[in-house]
Amino acid sequence: MVSESKASVTNATGTCCGTAPKLIFSCSGAADVGKIADLAARKLTAEGVGRMFCLAGIGGRVSGIMASTGAAQAILVIDGCPLDCAKNTLEKANFVQVEHIRLSDLGLARGKSPVTDETVDKVVAEGKRRLAMV
Repeated sequence: MVSESKASVTNATGTCCGTAPKLIFSCSGAADVGKIADLAARKLTAEGVGRMFCLAGIGGRVSGIMASTGAAQAILVIDGCPLDCAKNTLEKANFVQVEHIRLSDLGLARGKSPVTDETVDKVVAEGKRRLAMV
């Protein structure tokens, strides 16, 4: 569960401002939709919307990553396909208050979604919309 605490930590742009960052975790699977999810998370980070964070660190229960995630203002999870691997990884670590994007819900299907600026931007737009709500 995301902590209610708004500890003074580095925000999405790397500056200390007294509020916790919005963290972004993405699928980076082998399929086209995994690559789209990963690229969308990187673009959201580059645009200062949030900060991409290490999903493997959650799976490995790395203490610093777990603590930073617990202090996050918001968590966005981007899954490439309906298996929801990224979301399930966070849930198994007790992070259940997340905004979740599943690319298949946006009309993108594994093996049928070319990795283009247009497909990445579609996911980025949805990520911005979701993070603006928190």
